[in-house]
Amino acid sequence: MYALKQEQDKYTNTSQTNTSQAYLVDPNLIRAAGRIYYTHCEVHPEIEGQAAGVAINRSNYRGKVIFIDQPALLPEECFVHLSQIESSVY
Repeated sequence: MYALKQEQDKYTNTSQTNTSQAYLVDPNLIRAAGRIYYTHCEVHPEIEGQAAGVAINRSNYRGKVIFIDQPALLPEECFVHLSQIESSVY
């Protein structure tokens, strides 16, 4: 039972270092997320402004526009919030 508890702690640890790392996103990911978001806005102008951000794969830069603030992500994905995309100058 103790070993099971240790395994759960490994995945549910919310220490200060983990939360601060969540906001550090690779600039290349932000650029790729921006391209995905702006392409989405061009193709679907009727729903512009409703997105929360982009869920993007860190290894191949494929992603999808997300409409909720806290999405469930795959292990290799990260969430780039719309404010990061719009404030990034590249």
